[in-house]
Amino acid sequence: MALDPTKHQDWEIAQDAESSMLKIYEIAEKLGLTEEELLPQGHYIGKIDFKKVMERLKDKPNGKYIDVTAISPTPLGEGKSTSSMGLVQGLGKLGKNVCAAIRQPSGGPTMNIKGSAAGGGLAQCIPLTPFSLGFTGDINAIMNAHNLAMVALTSRMQHERNYTDEQLERLSGMKRLDIDPTNVEMGWVIDFCCQALRNIIIGIDGVNGKADGFMMRSKFGIAVSSEVMAILSLANDLKDMRERMGKIVVAYTKKGKPVTTEDLQVAGAMTAWMVDALNPSLMQTLEGQPVLVHAGPFANIAIGQSSIIADKVGLKLADYHVTESGFGADIGFEKFWNLKCRYSGLKPDCAVVVATIRALKCHGGAPVPVPGKPMPEEYSTENVEWVAKGCDNLIHHIRNVRKAGISPVVCINAFYTDTDAEIAKVRELCEAEGARVALSRHWEQGGDGAIEFAETVIEACEEKTEFKFLYELDMPIKKRIELIAKEVYGADGVDYSADAERSLARIQADPELAGLGMCMVKTHLSLSDNPALKGVPKGWRLTIREVLTYGGAGFIVPVAGAISLMPGTGSNPAFKRVDVDVETGKVEGVF
Repeated sequence: MALDPTKHQDWEIAQDAESSMLKIYEIAEKLGLTEEELLPQGHYIGKIDFKKVMERLKDKPNGKYIDVTAISPTPLGEGKSTSSMGLVQGLGKLGKNVCAAIRQPSGGPTMNIKGSAAGGGLAQCIPLTPFSLGFTGDINAIMNAHNLAMVALTSRMQHERNYTDEQLERLSGMKRLDIDPTNVEMGWVIDFCCQALRNIIIGIDGVNGKADGFMMRSKFGIAVSSEVMAILSLANDLKDMRERMGKIVVAYTKKGKPVTTEDLQVAGAMTAWMVDALNPSLMQTLEGQPVLVHAGPFANIAIGQSSIIADKVGLKLADYHVTESGFGADIGFEKFWNLKCRYSGLKPDCAVVVATIRALKCHGGAPVPVPGKPMPEEYSTENVEWVAKGCDNLIHHIRNVRKAGISPVVCINAFYTDTDAEIAKVRELCEAEGARVALSRHWEQGGDGAIEFAETVIEACEEKTEFKFLYELDMPIKKRIELIAKEVYGADGVDYSADAERSLARIQADPELAGLGMCMVKTHLSLSDNPALKGVPKGWRLTIREVLTYGGAGFIVPVAGAISLMPGTGSNPAFKRVDVDVETGKVEGVF
């Protein structure tokens, strides 16, 4: 008997379930893997040799492809991972051969305010602690590969300062790149939220020929925002990854020419760190269905998708494969639609838009929840008017999904504080919009509470889709930005800073860069670039502050508003409640 989620915390439910979970060999057998295709890492987690799977099943038709996205969330999130696990468990209750692909949690939110992204209540994946604290090492490999590029750059700049051209050639066979220290695009990464590292000075004593580095301004981003993570999300195989790794733009020369990792002769070593990370990881739901874990979160500042490789493996092994896109359909789904599907060649059969009553209230006028503080009492008190007004945001996301030619399913991710009248109003307004709606109580009841949800998704998967991209890659960059801003976000137009204008002019003039995809960076808390604007804001313009080039991942990155690639840690972070039982070694408090 599972613990009651209304009385126990997620980590307590997970630890209780872990006492009877299946061994990784049993999960592999359920998924249909051979012994050679499973790479076990202990009793309960492992990796999958994707090359062997894809070769063995190359002629097998794909299963149904389902993407899970959401409305614009509260700062606490709206349960996409919980709903993904609930859907998998519900499909399992119906006897379907199903698996999921979710993203590996970042140490930033795990030790901050949002938790580990394992799901919640009775719809989780386990084992929770290793999943949340490093798992199979993919993010560590990404940090090492990324930071190695910065080591190569900064050491090269020091040596070019200290040696003549003849000395460089004689000592190492290097030719001078003449890197511009004021035009370094890349920074360092760490997998925590640390606002103190957003802007830094490095090499402080590295002047006047001293061997302490090259003194210049630099920065840190969170590890999952790294272009190396984006490459892991989008690579189709090791050859593709190696080629992409060499195209990463690290800096520019004083003449404005891009300096890549290939120019720095570090791309091969970076790829060496990533060989094992290219294989998806494997774990299970609370109810024993297989879950693939690959690539990372944060669709507001990164691509935020589970990987193409994981999806291709899941589609060959299961009849229904559930994948996950970060945050709302304006951000995560837009990138799934126009980037991930473009590069994978896969077309979804269904998209789920997750909504909670609390998020609808937030968009309808209720006080905005503050992370680390108790939820305002308005969120446990019936207010149908707030819910109805908040549905404007939900309907906007439904229409975004429809623009991709996909029939959406709205999942009302129910909590025990929601009232029948509030739920009925959501169903009424969504059905009036022509969307399928399913009430799901997976958080409280697990797979048994997700039967209606699973049946609705099965029905939607049988409907013929007319999938289409929002833009083609030969469209001028500014027109693509404006199309996303107007059609997906609802902006009246776009304004650009002087820096953004210069970057766009340079990129558009380069035939190799002008045709890259578009990976927007924008707050997830609003359809606009202002997190305080809830619902469906009107009469606003999107502001593009800067434009980055991710040549290896294959996209241009316009950065909107004041958002940073390094989140900050709040005043009441989760790490305060994490500890270890020194007798048993069990970690407590990770949620």
